[in-house]
Amino acid sequence: MRSLKLAFMAAAVALGLAAPVSAQDKVIQIGTMAWEDLTPITGITKKVLEDKGYTVNVTEFSEWGIAYAALTKGDVQIMVSQVDYAAQDYWQRNKNRLEKIAPVSYGLYQGIAVPKYVPIDSIEQMNENADKFGGKIIGIEPGAGVMREAADVVSGYGLDLKLVEGSTAAMTAALKAATDRKEWAAVIVWEPSWMVQKYDTKFLADPKGIFAPPQGYYWIGQKGFSESNPEAREIIAGVYVPLADITAINAAVNDGKTMDSAVADWTAAHADLMERWSNIKSY
Repeated sequence: MRSLKLAFMAAAVALGLAAPVSAQDKVIQIGTMAWEDLTPITGITKKVLEDKGYTVNVTEFSEWGIAYAALTKGDVQIMVSQVDYAAQDYWQRNKNRLEKIAPVSYGLYQGIAVPKYVPIDSIEQMNENADKFGGKIIGIEPGAGVMREAADVVSGYGLDLKLVEGSTAAMTAALKAATDRKEWAAVIVWEPSWMVQKYDTKFLADPKGIFAPPQGYYWIGQKGFSESNPEAREIIAGVYVPLADITAINAAVNDGKTMDSAVADWTAAHADLMERWSNIKSY
């Protein structure tokens, strides 16, 4: 009788008839930075996972060091990061405890931009026009990676312009004021961004290649996440959000929508695409 019972239990395990997947296994903890490129990707992926029955909790972080520490400690399981350049130092420091899950977008670029009516096209032309720029390049928060690169650009090109630290809001206000008056302005911006779309700017060429080239976005997770969560991994790997869509979502936010509302509108308009993303084998 005992041998018969053991045989039945072995057969049940082999057929996957043992304990069903617990509700806890269907919970995913996502970390994100509260930035305009990462928030839409996180929101869209959250919706795709929820459509497959997952409960998704999102935690926002203010800077990469805190986010990577939370990921390695297990406070969150996955997050989107640009591991090639923007967050490369943090990835290198922690990669033995982490894994790349899948690419999710591509093309982030950060640099010096000017309104399109400004008749120069390269950083090398800035010195001869320093007075027209008011002797300054208007930057953003001092802790941002692009500001470190911008400081290297000022040094590498021997620019006679001061890199002004401040905030994204102050930079945006300065760009708006300049374009309203058709004045010259040099600012630190990035693509994807609603600012590039709204204010019709252009990046100045960087012939010395000091700014990082276009970067990819990856879902990364604790080492072993994909093996422990094969269905969630397949769902996540199916998601890909082009930069144009990220920009459109943020343009809607700039026009007055909440981020949640803008993401919800995008997912509703792309329901068929999202269904195809989540059309994976059963686990």
